[in-house]
Amino acid sequence: MSSLLRRIDRGGQIDEEEQPSRPDQVHRRTQVPPPSAASHSRADNPNTYVDLRTRVQNKLLAEMDSSVDPRSPEVRTMIEELFTTILSEESIVLARAERQRLFEAIVAEILGYGPLEPLLAEDTITEIMVNGPKNVYIERAGNLLRSNVTFEDEDHVLRVLDRIVAPLGRRIDESSPTVDARLPDGSRVNAVIRPIALCGPTITIRKFSRRPFTVEDLIRFGSMTPEIAEFLRACVIGKLNIVVSGGTGSGKTTLLNVLSGFIPNDERIITIENAAELQLRQEHVVSLESRPANIEGRGEITIRDLVVNSLRMRPDRIVVGECRAGEALDMLQAMNTGHEGSLTTLHSNSPRDTLSRLEVMCLMAGMDLPVRAIREQVSSALDLIVHQDRLRDGARKIVKITEVQGMEGDIITMSDIFEFEQTGIEAGKVIGRIRPTGLRPKFIDKIEASGIHLPPSVFGIGTRY
Repeated sequence: MSSLLRRIDRGGQIDEEEQPSRPDQVHRRTQVPPPSAASHSRADNPNTYVDLRTRVQNKLLAEMDSSVDPRSPEVRTMIEELFTTILSEESIVLARAERQRLFEAIVAEILGYGPLEPLLAEDTITEIMVNGPKNVYIERAGNLLRSNVTFEDEDHVLRVLDRIVAPLGRRIDESSPTVDARLPDGSRVNAVIRPIALCGPTITIRKFSRRPFTVEDLIRFGSMTPEIAEFLRACVIGKLNIVVSGGTGSGKTTLLNVLSGFIPNDERIITIENAAELQLRQEHVVSLESRPANIEGRGEITIRDLVVNSLRMRPDRIVVGECRAGEALDMLQAMNTGHEGSLTTLHSNSPRDTLSRLEVMCLMAGMDLPVRAIREQVSSALDLIVHQDRLRDGARKIVKITEVQGMEGDIITMSDIFEFEQTGIEAGKVIGRIRPTGLRPKFIDKIEASGIHLPPSVFGIGTRY
């Protein structure tokens, strides 16, 4: 059996009182139906669902062919055949629903992510937070809720975590107790273990939709209006340099993915990320992913390295998943040297704060540059800041779209093109709308040069609000 499958069953004893009867239920002990007269049971072994699952799973792992690739599509069929044989050999009689539930739980342990599988499969859950083996929280519709899913113990959490990071060539252990990773569907994973995490292995999974969100979805969710969608589409096609800003969990990456979808299909796109999450549908896309140092501290490839390298790859567009440090300076340099239409995200609390953070990140590049020189680079490189926010009711909305106009003295001048206006709160929901400010951006000539003519009503000109 491959090392992956052999690792499944290491760990301590299972506490029957604490274990779930299925991945999405806890503290409920399900008795297996009594055996028929022809069958026999072991009096010295409690006939509980958890005990049965453990015995069948252990025997299944022992009997599986070690040469089988766990990623092979035939593995599930093989597991099902062995599962049926083992139940027959042990004369275990189960109702159809219990049998299917037991089988799915075992498959999840062997091939999937154990107790996390039902949470990952539920589309209404947007975030999963594991705070040790017994405390699992979820985010649904913007609300934080405690899940009734649990793990057996810390070793169980570590086994699932190892299954996440191992295919990516990454590691997590006492010498490197944190890791950033991703699931095959692009969902972002961050994990912290002891001795850093005092409560035990901590996993945070930001789920991505199985179907990438489209601009129509964001309009339906109320994140933007049709007028804003039309404006942003024109900005992307017109090759404006755009920064999507916002706080943690505000939906920056989702919005960046939607904006990237406006890029024409005949352009060469280079995406650069810490963990590949973007789901671009164009044909000519090259995805680059950073790499942490190995156990010897060598081989690290940073976002900055990838940004510099991408300039030699003949890009029409450079899309950086997130600027966090010195790569911001290289990104600005790229925007100022003919690589127009670049897109990126960064954390900030407002459009003005976005400029301040860019200054700090440029200084992190190690260059001894005067602040004015950095501001001149920022003002000449950036055209637009789209600020996304997560409101108090959990809704994610574009709250400001701001034009970067230039320099006046030592200050970068800005102008709000759209802004969110809150009118009240009803039943815990924030009521308001994002409306144009009535100002036409100075870069409108650049948009029109690309063959797109936006009506004045998009900017609220000639319209009463």
